[in-house]
Amino acid sequence: MRHLFPTALLALILAPAAYAERLPRPDHVVVVIEENRGYAQNMDKRNNASYIHALAKRGALLTESYAVSHPSQPNYLALFSGATQGITSNACPNTFNTDNLASTLLDAGFSFASFSESLPATGDLSCMSGAYQRKHNPVANWQGTRLPAKLNQRFADFPQDFSKLPTVSFVIPDQNSDMHDGSFEAADEWLKTRIAPYVDWAFKHNSLLILTWDEDNYHEDNHIVTLLVGPMVKPGSSPQRIDHYGVLRTLLDFYGLPALGASRDAEAIKDVWKQH
Repeated sequence: MRHLFPTALLALILAPAAYAERLPRPDHVVVVIEENRGYAQNMDKRNNASYIHALAKRGALLTESYAVSHPSQPNYLALFSGATQGITSNACPNTFNTDNLASTLLDAGFSFASFSESLPATGDLSCMSGAYQRKHNPVANWQGTRLPAKLNQRFADFPQDFSKLPTVSFVIPDQNSDMHDGSFEAADEWLKTRIAPYVDWAFKHNSLLILTWDEDNYHEDNHIVTLLVGPMVKPGSSPQRIDHYGVLRTLLDFYGLPALGASRDAEAIKDVWKQH
């Protein structure tokens, strides 16, 4: 017993660290952000035949996921940097020089890119171009201060060889494809056509899809859908209450990176991961 006590004591001391280490480390994470639909709207049984519902059955559905603000732009900033940066509108342009998801990944030797549909060119800083809206593309607000222009890419540049994806990617459909101006059905078909090939590949290559929304339709207390789909995820649902800061905390914790801003007080997504 004299030899067992120190070992048991050490195990108790290290228990919190060991628990934290049970998060997986995906080779690639693709985060797709949709627009302006509440949880009940998206999970309506009348949509049961949709690709979004198929993803919910294939992965983990966070049933208590919430946006942090209205309107759109502060939510994107929160997800990307751990703060709304004092922004309370969709006004453009904005420029910031704070730590963020991309800079933190790059500083640690990982990689990041944002792929925006209808962005005119890599590094373009237009406030809008057709159905593209900079308010939905947070990486543009740090371009030239903390981030290089090459991280701000067109969705047309999303690689067909998914092994060439960065560690973490944001995918920003344009307003015709993200439910902002277009329908649920149009956005669902966009996901099925453009994201499903990555999802199928991810299951064979230790990679993950996170599908979430920026905000609700102002009628559901900002209750939104967040889905996690990949080989490290246990299919089912989770009642853990999360928000955009919790999603950011999860992305950072995957790679052992320091939390940013309000994500320091957020809990990473738990209890949806297979043992590894």
